[in-house]
Amino acid sequence: MTRRPGFLVYGLLTAFVLGSSLPLYWSFLSGSHTQAEMSGADKPLLPGGHFLDNASRVLDTVPFWKAMGNSLLVSSVTATSVVFFCTLAGFAFAKFSFRGRNTLLVFVIATMAVPTQLGVVPLFILMAKLGWAGSMWSVMVPWLVTAFGVFFMRQYLVDAVPDELIEAARMDGCSTFRTFLAVGLPAARPAAAILWLFTFMQVWTDFFWPLIALNSDNPTLQVALNQLQSGYFKDYSLVLAGTTLATIPLLVLFLFTGRQFVSGIMQGAVKG
Repeated sequence: MTRRPGFLVYGLLTAFVLGSSLPLYWSFLSGSHTQAEMSGADKPLLPGGHFLDNASRVLDTVPFWKAMGNSLLVSSVTATSVVFFCTLAGFAFAKFSFRGRNTLLVFVIATMAVPTQLGVVPLFILMAKLGWAGSMWSVMVPWLVTAFGVFFMRQYLVDAVPDELIEAARMDGCSTFRTFLAVGLPAARPAAAILWLFTFMQVWTDFFWPLIALNSDNPTLQVALNQLQSGYFKDYSLVLAGTTLATIPLLVLFLFTGRQFVSGIMQGAVKG
């Protein structure tokens, strides 16, 4: 018989959920009041009735819908590319023997220790020479494959794909790439779903590189929101209303994919 979680477990989980949702609640709270109300000595603890007014001001101040479309495009393309190529590379590292495999894997892992800021200047020069500066290509192409994704998928596929399945596919006449499509890719679906969601969220919230690579006429959502606080006076009610609007697509995504996300984690936990 299994023991049911006690009061302490539920208490800790409740505290964790409340603590995690507090920033989102504060953003909505601030976005639903005026700047004068939030600047007072007594901060309100309940939402006000000005959120729609502040949201309308956000839409009038910055190209919000264009920026959201750009973020959806960049996040979707990047996440899908990362899943495919990282699964392909991880499958090769996990199941194929070739000269220099371990050395190359160590090199891939070592690149995760290099700060992103070190490559910003040469990367921007490269994008400018290719004529991609200011376009969506400049924020998609550099992140089509990630070292973390390769390592993550390799660790999963080592035990998820039995060697006997690969040998059976080869005896049936499958090529190496066909073996990957028929055996490796279906087995990697739980981990691939997690990697896709993590990558989508990371690219959606990325601010540093899009701020450098893009201009104010063609921004992603985070860069567009940064325009709300330009100047000497910052209307934090306006900024946090825009932040809340930018968070809604992520909440909707997790609302529809939450069950698959948890299922992928559970399958990955018992794959051995």
